[in-house]
Amino acid sequence: MPADVRTCDDHGFFEGETCPDCDDSGRLVLRGDRRRRLSKFVSGALRHFPEDAGLELDAAGWTPFSALVAAVERKYDWADRESLAAVVATDPKGRFERTGNGDVEDRVRAAYGHSVDVSLDAGDDPVPETLYHGTAPRNVDAIEREGLRPMGRQQVHLSASVADAREVGRRHADDPVVFAVDAAAMQADGRDVTRRGAATYTADAIPPRYLDRLPE
Repeated sequence: MPADVRTCDDHGFFEGETCPDCDDSGRLVLRGDRRRRLSKFVSGALRHFPEDAGLELDAAGWTPFSALVAAVERKYDWADRESLAAVVATDPKGRFERTGNGDVEDRVRAAYGHSVDVSLDAGDDPVPETLYHGTAPRNVDAIEREGLRPMGRQQVHLSASVADAREVGRRHADDPVVFAVDAAAMQADGRDVTRRGAATYTADAIPPRYLDRLPE
């Protein structure tokens, strides 16, 4: 269960019981169960079904923050602007990006994971030499033969650590398999690898020569 989100008058939103900057208990904004439900809806609306949620995304995936507020208020009678802002600001994997400070230019988008057609700007953040991808055992033969492909998404998603990759893989199987990805070699060969969010990296596709299955 995700942690509750609270807010501190001096330091803004935070997870858990006390503000990490001043140790104040702050004010409760959103319980963990509602945080999870709201985050799941927002992720889907910005990545996969914007029209169903009543949103219009621009070519780079942005939509007005006020439009997303209206969408979550239509979905949940307990959701409001503050609870949405709390979810966006405290997402542990950096799934969301927001620009502006409440003015007319205030916009929001998913940082990665789209199945709808958007064009995300390439980031300049450094990429680790080795990244990881977790998957179900049933996919191993195809991956070793054909490499990693985006499937239903626009790009392949990679993790910065083996632990994170295993966590992703467990969404698909209880005994996930992890592949190491030679990101340094990919970049040396002119293949883009981009950081998205806090600990997620993306690539258009990964041929088998850059993959190494880790021991289970």
